[in-house]
Amino acid sequence: MALRLSVSSHGPASSPAISTCRPATCNHFSALLSGGAATQRRSLTLTSGSDTRAVIPVKSSSSDTATVGAEAVAVTGKVTEVNKDTFWPIVKSAGPKVVVLDMYTQWCGPCKVMAPKFQEMSEKDQDVVFLKLDCNQDNKSLAKELGIKVVPTFKILKDGKVVKEVTGAKIDELIQAIKTVKSSGGMP
Repeated sequence: MALRLSVSSHGPASSPAISTCRPATCNHFSALLSGGAATQRRSLTLTSGSDTRAVIPVKSSSSDTATVGAEAVAVTGKVTEVNKDTFWPIVKSAGPKVVVLDMYTQWCGPCKVMAPKFQEMSEKDQDVVFLKLDCNQDNKSLAKELGIKVVPTFKILKDGKVVKEVTGAKIDELIQAIKTVKSSGGMP
């Protein structure tokens, strides 16, 4: 007897790779922000021959979300995954350090291109806190609070306030924006 695993996705089709994903062009993103029924749901189906054994809902979320418990800690030298509950405590714990937040989605092509470059930046720039936020349904409230309009969006914070923003897969612009914030003391 052989078991066949199939993963089905209910919701909008994957978006094409573009430099940024905008609500007008990406149904995933507009559904996320509006809370519409088009939010993606996945299920895992176990079948044997013609018999379906089980349909198991699978939640879309990142398994490496920072778990901080009672204490939020800003870490340098790596990228820390945050969520709506851990983001502000970690920003607060960063104190005077510059914080760079990568706001992305799992289905965004330009976001996937930027991820390894962002990781490399975090390893080189040891005095900056690098965070990433998956703008999925679970983090919808934080994405709205931060005014996300396109992905990828990089928010640069100093003393708990957003002082610069870079949208799109523009690594050189992001590097320059970080340098500017570091050298100006955080004021735009």
